[in-house]
Amino acid sequence: MDKKQKTDLVKTLHNTFADAASVVVVHCVGLTVAESNDLRNKMRNENCYFKVTKNKITRLALKETKYQHMDEMFSGPTAIGSSKDPVMAAKILVDFAKENEKLVIIGGGLEDKPLSKIDVEALAKLPTLSDLRGKIVGLLQAPASKILRLTMEPASQVLRTISQKSQQ
Repeated sequence: MDKKQKTDLVKTLHNTFADAASVVVVHCVGLTVAESNDLRNKMRNENCYFKVTKNKITRLALKETKYQHMDEMFSGPTAIGSSKDPVMAAKILVDFAKENEKLVIIGGGLEDKPLSKIDVEALAKLPTLSDLRGKIVGLLQAPASKILRLTMEPASQVLRTISQKSQQ
């Protein structure tokens, strides 16, 4: 890799860190190409980013971002998963790590807060933003449907009473 390519890679990683709501650091030793592609596809399908990184380049990209505190996590064969949804990258990587021993969660960051492995696993158990949005919409729609049922009920009772009287 020449100097320009390294500079471009640092800029790309820096932008990834700047845009991400959360970042998860993993060690991946011995993943086959098929396993790696499967993980990348899962991440891509959920609008997440997964990249095997060079530690020195990643440390340079971390500077002046909200994830500067993660500098010491980058040793050994590391990769990062990130997402604009604070939960999604952690959820996918924790689920994949349960299925595959070759992927080990190291830690991560949520905005400017460092996360341990246990914190990342706890984050993965939380509902995603889309799940929360769905629940809020359901809660907002429930009262409207109840009001509609209550206003329609007296009319239907009158119609049932008239129908029963006419049948007698």
